[in-house]
Amino acid sequence: ASPQVTVRDALNQALDEELERDERVFLLGEEVAQYDGAYKISRGLWKKYGDKRVIDTPISEMGFTGIAVGAAMAGLRPVCEFMTFNFSMQAIDQVINSAAKTCYMSAGAIAVPIVFRGPNGASAGVAAQHSQCFAAWYGHCPGLKVVSPWSSEDAKGLLKASIRDDNPVVMLENELLYGVPFEMSEQAQSKDFIVPIGKAKIERQGTHVTLVSHSRPVGHCLEAAAVLAKEGVECEVINLRTIRPMDIETVEASVVKTNHLVTVEGGWPQFGVGAEICARIMEGSAFNYLDAPAVRVTGADVPMPYAKILEDNCIPQVKDIIFAVKKTLNI
Repeated sequence: ASPQVTVRDALNQALDEELERDERVFLLGEEVAQYDGAYKISRGLWKKYGDKRVIDTPISEMGFTGIAVGAAMAGLRPVCEFMTFNFSMQAIDQVINSAAKTCYMSAGAIAVPIVFRGPNGASAGVAAQHSQCFAAWYGHCPGLKVVSPWSSEDAKGLLKASIRDDNPVVMLENELLYGVPFEMSEQAQSKDFIVPIGKAKIERQGTHVTLVSHSRPVGHCLEAAAVLAKEGVECEVINLRTIRPMDIETVEASVVKTNHLVTVEGGWPQFGVGAEICARIMEGSAFNYLDAPAVRVTGADVPMPYAKILEDNCIPQVKDIIFAVKKTLNI
């Protein structure tokens, strides 16, 4: 079997390899250097590469994001870490108005090769101000690429692809996945390994229903699929990996095969990732293959409560996915 690597170590490997490969790459953010990273993603990198390449910033997202965007315009390749994506709201003007729009507004003369990364979505017990999912927010904006890894292989491959991309990329990680070990193929251990941006991955083949998800809920979908398989229901599980540009072709091909669609996400329902997938399927030729309405499983339409039991009820659980599949299949 392949060795087990945590998502944290996979991200650390990717940063280490890219800092070593290209001297224009540098990392900045709160606690990334001397403290080894708030979540230890940048562990050991400051000691190895020094102050010029791994930079601790003051607690001012708008400030350090602006510095990073300016550096990217001037030819460097910054990796800008938000301690949580909720704090990226302090810098959303820099991300959208400065980074995302500049290549277009300069008629391609100014590239902005920058990666904005950090934990996104609900963690555990951090209440409303620290539990939002920004996939739909950033996925809405032309000029950005948005990736959302699940496994260690996703995390390493997508981070390396994002750093090498000449466009601004928002990389939405998940704090609760950092410590989770996944098998990592020999190919993924290589310094040349990347996961192409804009390509979904079929994590499990199935014939009865298509489950589409991204980030942590991919794991929930696979758990639900394992339970449903015992009842004779074969789910095809698609890990989106990228939110923008969205790989709708892989979803369409699956729907043509299974005739049923369930989307699963941790974010809010209104204008969400699942809403976009449903709309795209509705507008495309795969719509004619649906034998039942597509169903969305999402986070609850409320600011995240602090109480544990309420939080559990706000985040899609395996049982919610199973319920949605049975509803869709009318069983």
